[in-house]
Amino acid sequence: MQTASASSQRIKYDGFLLLASLIWGSGFVAQRAAADSMGSFTFNGLRFLLGFVILLVVSGFKKRVEKGQWRWVILAGFLLFGASALQQFGLLTTTAANAGFITSLYVVIIPFGLWIFARQQIKPVIWAGVSLAAVGTLLLSTGGVYDHAVGDWFELAGAFLWAGHVLVVGLYGKHSDALAFSIGQFGIAAALNLISAGLLEWGNYTPSPEAWWGVLYSGIFPVSIAFTLQVLGQRRAPVIDAALIFSLEAVFAALFGYWLLNEDLRPAQLFGCGLILAALLLTQLQSFRQRVKVRPAVEEP
Repeated sequence: MQTASASSQRIKYDGFLLLASLIWGSGFVAQRAAADSMGSFTFNGLRFLLGFVILLVVSGFKKRVEKGQWRWVILAGFLLFGASALQQFGLLTTTAANAGFITSLYVVIIPFGLWIFARQQIKPVIWAGVSLAAVGTLLLSTGGVYDHAVGDWFELAGAFLWAGHVLVVGLYGKHSDALAFSIGQFGIAAALNLISAGLLEWGNYTPSPEAWWGVLYSGIFPVSIAFTLQVLGQRRAPVIDAALIFSLEAVFAALFGYWLLNEDLRPAQLFGCGLILAALLLTQLQSFRQRVKVRPAVEEP
């Protein structure tokens, strides 16, 4: 019974991560709506501020970060700020397709991070899974055609920070209250972005109504809901599970672009979606086999 319970719990928390990926994928539409008339620091600052306020209200202003966890909350906030900023800087001189692919390389970076910082041994099936996911995202983002640009280096640096954020949440965020952790990291990311916006952007843009709607949607759904689902899901889901499930963000983004923005999906892109799904199935099947092997030992009196 313990094995069955653990299995159902893992499915539940993986489900939180899957829902977060779906919401993040939908958020690209909102980001594009805001990109033309609102600076990236301003957009990120306002959406993180909105997420911060929403969670404060939802929590009844009662959630507090435990004293020993503040360093991880602060680190997560800095990583959110840095990763989102580098992603936007890169988009100034590279294509959205290149940005989508290179950012997704955090799926490959995370196993190295686990090996270096957590001394976890990574099994061959996991390397196969992350490799499939990386190739799938390349095909999905670029259609198989890749042209190098200067902004790609910013995107690559951002990929390391996104990987760091997933590692921090997975390894240390699980010891904190999910709402308190999210409130803390949103507050830090909002403050850093708004300070940067005040120094570099304000007075240079006239936001359109679409941009404000983008801030509203992104602050409510991708930030306050999806990032909190990430913290909740990573309390129990292994970091590798999280990395591979998050690779579905690119699939959901493509589907929302097709549905809402009338963007085309070429055969190579559809094949890329299939590879990402195959990567998830491969690793989940391996996990299922491991649970079946240990079940008799757990259930015997």
